[in-house]
Amino acid sequence: MNSSILKFIILFFLVLFPCSKTIAQDQWKASWITDPAPATQDTSNVWYSLRKDFSLNDAPKEALAKIAVDSKYWLWVNGELVVFEGGLKRGPNPTDTYYDEKDIAKYLKKGKNTISVLAWYFGKDGFSHNSSGQFGFIFECITPSIQILSDDTWKIKHNIAYETCPEPFPNFRLSESSIRYDARKDLGEWYQNNYSTEKWKNARVLGSVPMEPWNNLVLRPIPFWKDFGLTPYVNTPNFPFTTEKDTVISMDLPANLQITPYLKVEAPEGHIIEIKTDNFKGGGDYNMYAQYITKKGEQAYESYGWINGHKVLYSIPKGVKVLDLKYRETGYNTEFSGSFNSSDEFLNKIWKKSLRTLYVTMRDTYMDCPDRERAQWWGDEVNEGGEAFYALDTNSHALLKKGMYELIGWQRQDSTLFSPIPAGNWDKELPSQMLTSIGYYGFWNYYLHTEDKKTMSDLYDGVQKYLKIWQINEDGTVVLRRGGWIWGDWGRDKDMKLIFNGVYYLALKGVLNMAILLEKHDDEVELRQKMKDLKVGYNRNFWTGTAYRHPDYKGKTDDRSQALAVVSGLADKDKYEALFEVFKTEEHASPYMEKYVLEALFQMGQADYAIKRMKKRFGPMVNHPDYSTLFEGWGIGKEGFGGGTTNHAWSGGALTILSQYLCGIKPITPGYSKFQIIPNPGSVTQASATVQSVKGTIKSEFVNSLDTFQLSVVVPKDTEAIIGIPNDDYVRITLNGTLIWENGVFIPNKEIRAFQGVVDSHITFEVGPEMWKFEAVKK
Repeated sequence: MNSSILKFIILFFLVLFPCSKTIAQDQWKASWITDPAPATQDTSNVWYSLRKDFSLNDAPKEALAKIAVDSKYWLWVNGELVVFEGGLKRGPNPTDTYYDEKDIAKYLKKGKNTISVLAWYFGKDGFSHNSSGQFGFIFECITPSIQILSDDTWKIKHNIAYETCPEPFPNFRLSESSIRYDARKDLGEWYQNNYSTEKWKNARVLGSVPMEPWNNLVLRPIPFWKDFGLTPYVNTPNFPFTTEKDTVISMDLPANLQITPYLKVEAPEGHIIEIKTDNFKGGGDYNMYAQYITKKGEQAYESYGWINGHKVLYSIPKGVKVLDLKYRETGYNTEFSGSFNSSDEFLNKIWKKSLRTLYVTMRDTYMDCPDRERAQWWGDEVNEGGEAFYALDTNSHALLKKGMYELIGWQRQDSTLFSPIPAGNWDKELPSQMLTSIGYYGFWNYYLHTEDKKTMSDLYDGVQKYLKIWQINEDGTVVLRRGGWIWGDWGRDKDMKLIFNGVYYLALKGVLNMAILLEKHDDEVELRQKMKDLKVGYNRNFWTGTAYRHPDYKGKTDDRSQALAVVSGLADKDKYEALFEVFKTEEHASPYMEKYVLEALFQMGQADYAIKRMKKRFGPMVNHPDYSTLFEGWGIGKEGFGGGTTNHAWSGGALTILSQYLCGIKPITPGYSKFQIIPNPGSVTQASATVQSVKGTIKSEFVNSLDTFQLSVVVPKDTEAIIGIPNDDYVRITLNGTLIWENGVFIPNKEIRAFQGVVDSHITFEVGPEMWKFEAVKK
């Protein structure tokens, strides 16, 4: 391809995918390099060792390296492991590739230095990876005193010790292969300085950035993984021991983790040790596993393809002396900064299991599950992103932001959106999930918690393009779009046209807020009118007097549709009494959509029934002693939906509900400049929650007794909060011991910025930054 055609293609994609703002196409001096000869095994699952030896007159104070690869890499500098699994699954849009930045200055020294890289080329597409079709590597580190560039002076060797495990192969959704390592072909400590690469080949130069098939390079938008180090298993046996027969050793993990397994053995040559987890067939399909073929003598090995589960199963042949077995947990670099605790042990357990499920489904993207698919389905991501705001630190925000840019970056010329993306073997649009992604609980919820206006500005045009492809009936309701898969939820009794109208209204609500923020006045007028017309048409055509039903729907009344009507605002309060009767009798929603049912119940003032329903529906998985995570469906395997994974973060909506509604923490203005702490305790006697917002740590803690209600709150610097006390026959309220309200009358106090009156069954006050203790008494 000549340079003029290439430049035209690049310009075309820059116009088509304008949201990739971090493109750095003219800043690279290094060249893409590869193996000069074709790989000697299949094109998938190929591993390469690369080396660069050089000398420095002085060690630099800063040395920022830029690194890109298809697909993953491990980086050593002077024999010290610097990056454990670098690189992100490809790509930010259908053509481009991510690159990493890492300061390697502290690993460099005066004199001889060595940079060593182990690269893993997936060589196949998946539901989370868009293969470029060719292995390539690029490295650049330029400072005033040094210049290290990938070129034909780098040494490269196809590392044939890495092979592919025999069948069963991982299911088609996974871009990773199961890794077999044949230690008889081991290269030795090739990453150490004193290793000779004299017999290695020089790398072949392919060209400069941008070039096909990797095109523009986009800076990695999320942190490198957190590495917890090699760790003994919970049930570590006494080492050493020798197997007297072929033995399966079951090692327990403390929870469902993303891990790479490690072994140290003394063995004859040629024995095969197999490593699987209890999630090897998680979700009904085969997933990844590992094999190790021994060399003679003492040896250690860590399989770098991460797997997950609660147990790691080592199948070890007779006569092998086992010296050590360990695991390395790695995962998204975030802290569990949010918390929840209550007097109800079930609520504590569901919050904790939701958190564990959330964390094990975070890595390159938010995932539906970490075993069967590892795919960024956006219905799942909306729930996961909402949970992260309450459970994790602000580092987690970047993963949702990355997904948002990718979603619009993959928008097609016909303006349709689809997920999961990045993907090389999936292209079907799920219209209901796409509406959810761009709507009030998706993109707008991100802004509400972050106040990241630039992201809203970057993505707005793509959001509007998608919204405009939806057609409206004469009565203002939305026409159901088939897309590639008409999916509204797992389970039965789905009033699909009603579901689509609910999520469409939420999409309008979210995009309207974006338009107001960005001062898109014409769009604002149009969106307001669409919302008005839809609400009128929805209630005129679908309300039966006891529930909402589409005239074409013949099944049982759909609880999830009623929930969407409440949380979106389509249903006014005069419908709540009738809708409550529906929620008491109809239970069709999956764990994914049950989040909206629980939220609707809390919004309707039915906290106790929401908790009762939560316990009934989620009880089996929350109380299951063998799992630290929540399931895709209401049961395991065939009792679940879609194959029934046991780690599906879309089921963790209760985490959000308990922090946001039971303990009452919710932003009012974007970025928590103003927020509320308005608990809805029902009959729960004690509960507390902390949230690490972008403004600092927020805390809500209440004690709810027969005659008193005590609420302690922490309001961080540069914020203000609306505090709500349940309006439950209290006669006096004090603040830090000072009377501020008595028999319905506010008593002015310099600490209270404003008295808001009774709002939604709460007596509300506005306060500034401080630790406050409110106490309401009935006598």
